[in-house]
Amino acid sequence: MGDTRVAGTPARGLAGATLGFFIGFAAVSLFGPTVRYLQEAAGFGPVQAGLLVSIPSLTGSLLRIPFSALVDTTGGRKPFLVLLGLSAAGLAGLWFLLSGDPAGLPGRFPGLLVFGALGGCGIATFSVGISQTSYWYPQRMQGAALGVYAGLGNLAPGIFAFLLSALSLPLLGLSGSYLAWLGILAAGTAGYALLGRNAPYFQLRSSGLGPEEAARRAREDHGQELFPRGSVRESLAASASEWRTWALTGIYFTTFGGFLALTAWLPKYWGSYFGLSLGAAGSLAALFSVSASLFRAATGGVSDRLGGARTLALALGVIVLGSAGLALSGSAVLSAAASLVLALGMGAGNAATFKLVPQLVPRAVSGAVGWVGGLGAFGGFLIPNGLALFLGTGGRGDPGYARGFWILVLLGLASLGLVRTLAPGAARERS
Repeated sequence: MGDTRVAGTPARGLAGATLGFFIGFAAVSLFGPTVRYLQEAAGFGPVQAGLLVSIPSLTGSLLRIPFSALVDTTGGRKPFLVLLGLSAAGLAGLWFLLSGDPAGLPGRFPGLLVFGALGGCGIATFSVGISQTSYWYPQRMQGAALGVYAGLGNLAPGIFAFLLSALSLPLLGLSGSYLAWLGILAAGTAGYALLGRNAPYFQLRSSGLGPEEAARRAREDHGQELFPRGSVRESLAASASEWRTWALTGIYFTTFGGFLALTAWLPKYWGSYFGLSLGAAGSLAALFSVSASLFRAATGGVSDRLGGARTLALALGVIVLGSAGLALSGSAVLSAAASLVLALGMGAGNAATFKLVPQLVPRAVSGAVGWVGGLGAFGGFLIPNGLALFLGTGGRGDPGYARGFWILVLLGLASLGLVRTLAPGAARERS
């Protein structure tokens, strides 16, 4: 039997997971400016632009399902490192393609999709970190801990979108920005490898203890409350058999899928609809993304006090209001205000959703996190393509840019209906 000492603390586990997610998620900020550049340099149309904007979210969402479930057998470090490595491979490929002659870009469209999909693998670190953090913390602290994890990690696209627009793109160009980010991603991956730690149960299991003894030691000596039950397949099957998993997935499709979609779509919206410069469009998109992330971190503790279902209902009402404001506004100032309202709703809604996962699906947390985080984030792929369908020419002042936001209004109303079905179960879990 090996060394049975446990390294790390809940705070260190949270810090490591947050760093890994921050680094993995930041890559998505590159795709908004990339698509605008490709439209101008290669003449890509609205459908191609929609695919390029959304393709990172496709892999970043679907890979959340198996990789989150793998936490039940590995503890999280290995899935984290694999996903970050795949993301680095994608960014390297995109840098290579974008460094060539712009005249050849139309013929490189398939390659851009493939490497864009690989680059999006870093987004899938979210569900791995959610599960990893959930095992470190007791139920009474889940909302605050997960709010900090997801809120700070979600800051990455906004921060890097601003840095790209204000600093990197003017100084280094697009391909140079990819190369610079590749170096940052490598450094961040090394940082996660040094800092990230699995919860006590998984460390004890890797030292040679059996499942029952490892669980006993983790519970008595380290205060761990949540433990995996069964294999990856069993965790996914158990969570899939629980209807609440699918209700939470539908809600998260709106709150986080919508956040992902707008993080990538808003640079195009501000630049094409209102004719703003690349820097101004990137700054306004960053404002939305950073605000939603800060709201998520700030409201995590609110769901601990008010309850996840009540907080979620309020957040979805705010999403409906913000989305309707964007759909009806023809003014950049009013649209900016509406986007901040929408950021508040999405940030609070994202935090409240994952407060409910351990409460409503306690027997298969990692499997449920995979389904909810994976298929919910699939909205980041579908919603931009839905928004693109409303466009005509996609040029300055195209009314389709505004009409597309009615999609989010409808999604918000549908999600409010799902919250009503979850409220009785959430109330019983709290009591």
